[in-house]
Order: sequence, then C-alpha cells, then structure tokens
Amino acid sequence: MEEIKVSPDYNWFRSTVPLKRIIVDDDDSKVWSLYDAGPKSIRCPIIFLPPVSGTAEVFFQQVLALTGWGYRVISLQYPVYWDLMEFCDGFRKLLDHLQLDKVHLFGASLGGFLAQKFAECTHKSPRVHSLILCNSFSDTSIFNQMWTANSFWLMPAFMLKKIVLGNFAKGPVDPKMADAIDFMVDRLESLNQSELASRLTLNCQNSYVEPHKIKDVAVTIIDVFDQSALSLEAKEEMYKLYPNARRAHLKTGGNFPYLCRSAEVNLYIQIHLRQFHHGTRYAAISPAMVSAEELQVQESHLSSQQDSDDDQ
Repeated sequence: MEEIKVSPDYNWFRSTVPLKRIIVDDDDSKVWSLYDAGPKSIRCPIIFLPPVSGTAEVFFQQVLALTGWGYRVISLQYPVYWDLMEFCDGFRKLLDHLQLDKVHLFGASLGGFLAQKFAECTHKSPRVHSLILCNSFSDTSIFNQMWTANSFWLMPAFMLKKIVLGNFAKGPVDPKMADAIDFMVDRLESLNQSELASRLTLNCQNSYVEPHKIKDVAVTIIDVFDQSALSLEAKEEMYKLYPNARRAHLKTGGNFPYLCRSAEVNLYIQIHLRQFHHGTRYAAISPAMVSAEELQVQESHLSSQQDSDDDQ
C-alpha cells in the first residue's frame, strides 16, 4: 500500500509548486496559504477550498492534472475566521490582492458551504462565475451542533480532532480510500487549536444558503453513493436548491473523492469548466491548450461511460 505522503506525485507537487503566504487583513496573524499554479495570464482561475480537516495540499492531484492541461489552479487554506461575513470579506480582499475579478470555485464539504456563502455575499457585484460543490451542504443545521458552535474556541485541540475524526469513514474501505483517510488524518494533525475551532465554528454556526441570490451561477454537484459524512437528506436538499445543477455521481469515494478517485473528479471538473472555454473571458484554461484538452476529455468520458456500461 503506497502512502500518499511518500508518493512520487505528492513529492513532485511539493518540490515544484511553491507555497505562498498572503496577508490581506489588518490583523497580520490572518495568513492565507496557497498554491497558485498554471498560466498567470488566466484571469478567471479555478480555486479550491478544503474541508474542515484539510489544508491546501489536499488538492495536489487536481493541481497537477489540471495545470498539465493548461488550467490555472489555486488551492488555498483559510486563516482563522470565526464568522462567515468575516471570511467572505477576507476572501474578497484576497481576490483583490491577486487581481482576480471573477473565479470558479471548487469547495469540498465546509469549503463548498463557504463557496456558496461567498457567491451569495458578493451577488450584487459577482465574483463567482461558477461553483463545483463536492460532498457539500447548504444548511449548517444538519450537524445538530449549534449549541456547541459557540464553545469550540474553548475546547483543547485533541477534543476538536476527535469531533472531526468522528465523521471519517468507519469499517473496511478499499486501499486508495484508506490512503486518503490516512493523508487527511495527517493534515488534520497539522492544524492548530484555533484553526480547527474556527473551522468547526463556521461549519456549525446557524446559517443557510439563500439560493435566489446565486441562481445565475453555473453549478455542478459532485457526490458519492457510498458512505460519507453527509446524510441523504443533506444531498437531497442540495438537489432541491440547485434544480438546474449538473450532477456528477461517483459510486465510491467516501469523504475525500478528490484524493482517492482523483481521475474521475478531475474529469468532472474539466467537463464543468469546458462550458466557459470558447469566446468568454471566464475560461480557466490557456486558449492554446483548449483543443488538446477537449480531445482528452472526450476520450476519458467515453472510456468511463464504457466502464459503467460494462458494469451494468
């Protein structure tokens, strides 16, 4: 079994893509950490937002694959914010600092919730051109944790980690999923008490998405059919909220399909982004790379359809 941490891909990523640290708030303890890869001439890149347990590294397979096809990809890690409006304000300042007018957002779990709230918060002068929501939710009440949301800041780190680990898959999983869980546990260990407490607070504070404010944003929903931290009700709620969203289903993948089913997830991301390729300034890909990339997507799409036909 190969651990992700020692895999050639991960080592290649760590040695070739520099981690940047950016401060955009008056409070200089609020540091955004990010990997920005691919052609800097692209003004509407895709930005990845991690789940509670994740850091900017968890999307390394998306960064490697998509930049290889000519996309500009930014994977980031948020500073400590205790309030959704504060997060949205900080993220807007970060985009201003990076001179990005509009972006595509891929959010996993909490990252997906934050992406939706940011799109909603900036709807009067839109900054979000499209959303890909992976194992995400639209209403924090599903976690039944509101009574504790205000006390996370008091809890020691080991208790917070226990709460997060409680949502990880139990029981037997395939080797790739086991590797993904090990990697996420390792990432979780790297977060300090205030990082974890603030993320859990954002995750469980009483809040929900107002879909009428983001009805013009193109949405793809990626979810898994096997065990994940999200209930069926939470998934159904997302489908109701975004009736026109494209749906991308993975038979398996657990909580972290971007790690253990990266080829499928990357294909769905490419299919989502392709609608912005031609004649728009919202393409996340270098124009010179479009035709080669499209051929590859078609081939992958056909072969994955072939696989699912074979399975049936």
